[in-house]
Order: sequence, then structure tokens, then C-alpha cells
Amino acid sequence: MATVTRFAPSPTGYLHLGHASAALIAWTRARRDGGRFLLRIEDIDAGRCRADLAAAILEDLTWLGLDWDGPVRVQSQHLAQYRQVLDALAGRGLLYPCFCTRADIAREIGAAAAAPQGADGPLYPGTCRHLSPAQRAARRAAGQPFALRLDMARACAAAPSRLSFAEEGVGAVACQPERLGDVVLARKDAPASYHLCVTHDDAAQGVTLVTRGDDLRAATHLHRLLQALMGWPVPRYAHHPLIKDDSGRRLAKRDGAVSLRALREQGMTPQDIRLLIGG
Repeated sequence: MATVTRFAPSPTGYLHLGHASAALIAWTRARRDGGRFLLRIEDIDAGRCRADLAAAILEDLTWLGLDWDGPVRVQSQHLAQYRQVLDALAGRGLLYPCFCTRADIAREIGAAAAAPQGADGPLYPGTCRHLSPAQRAARRAAGQPFALRLDMARACAAAPSRLSFAEEGVGAVACQPERLGDVVLARKDAPASYHLCVTHDDAAQGVTLVTRGDDLRAATHLHRLLQALMGWPVPRYAHHPLIKDDSGRRLAKRDGAVSLRALREQGMTPQDIRLLIGG
């Protein structure tokens, strides 16, 4: 079977060296195996994503010498599909509305003597999981904003036991999605979360190999659970080291990582960029 990979950036800023490295890894794997390389724009967060930055992504990738197969998938054009997934999970009793604000959660975690820790820090304490149907209905009727959380315990019970995924260089990895707690799958400012959209789209687009940074290794456990719950195919995974700055921090848009276009304006060529990232 031909390898199908993808690169799926969010148009919240210009691409930097970390993005270039991730895109080049996925592109190389597809081209080396005579497969397909797909481009997806993850623009669910309408408050932060911009059309001009999405156009800049295509321009920067083309300048870098990368091409892609088929049309670009734009997530904001597929909201109805994500809604169907949420409805399916809700119909099985696997979602619940969470009315907690970030401040509420911080207070509860701070008040706990020993808050359970997940892969990304303290887990959500499950406050709204214990609300009665009447309490939930009353809060909704009052117009109180809410997110939709996955009831992790119920979801794990509903999925086949002994879930695993195949990671290159590692082998079969036993899944422990409970380490992430009751994750948010939709919220008031985003109709579906990264976790739901990326897993759905990998299945919908026939991705057979997911290449992504080490920082998303823990999320793969959750994504494998969603695949099992929805009956989606399971790709192989390859997690690669992140490109870091001189201080050892991962490159990030929010920290002002130098963009590819800024480097281009300084006179760097695509070959220079590839040498910098080891491509």
C-alpha cells in the first residue's frame, strides 16, 4: 500500500523552521515511497486563524520546493462532519457539558491536596461530570456557556480492551488515554477540538502514516481511542524531535520564532533552510 502522509498547520502565524522540518519529513516519506503528500489547513479557531496566513502557508511551502497531492483540505469547510462525530459520541453517553471556566478549574485544582497529573499537567477534576441531568438542563436554559468533554472512563469502557498503535522505531505501544483525563472535544469558541478534527480528517483522507513532533506523542493515545470508538482506520505513527532555539526551547509562533519568509528576506535560499533543519 502506498504511503499517505500529511502536513496540517494552523494559519495563526507564519511558518517557521519547525514547520519546515515537519513538512519536509512528511513530504519526503511520501515521495520516497511513491505515495501521496496531503496538505490540510487547521483553521477551526476562527478567532485566531486568518485567510491571508493560510495563503502564506501555501506560498512558503511552494518556495521551499514542496508540492502536494489533490486539493487542500480546509477544516472550517467541514464543520458538519465534526458535528456528526460529536452527535454520535453524545448519543452513546460519552460526552458531557462542562460549564467550568479556566479560573474555576484552576481554583479547584489549587484546592486539591494532590491533584492527579496527566501528560500535560493537572487533570480536569471532573466537576461537571457529576452534575445531574436537571442541573445541566437548568444551566443550558440559563444560557451558560459550556464545552463538551469526553467522559474518559465511559469511553475507555466502551472501546475494545488492549488498544495499541504502531510507532516507527518503537513497535506496538499500549494505549493509556486515561492519562489525559476528560479532554475537551468542543468549546464555545471552537465547534470541535484539534483532537477530534485531526483524527477524523486522517481517517477521511486515508492517511496511512502520521509524522509529527514528539510533543504530540501523548495525544496519540487519545486519538487511538477515538479511532476505536468511531470505527476509523488506524495509521502508523512516527514522532520526530522538535526543532529548538539556542536556549533549548521548542520553536513556537507565540514566542516569536523567526519565520521562513523573514529568513527568505534575509537572503536565505530553500537549500539553506534544508541544511539548517538537516533535510
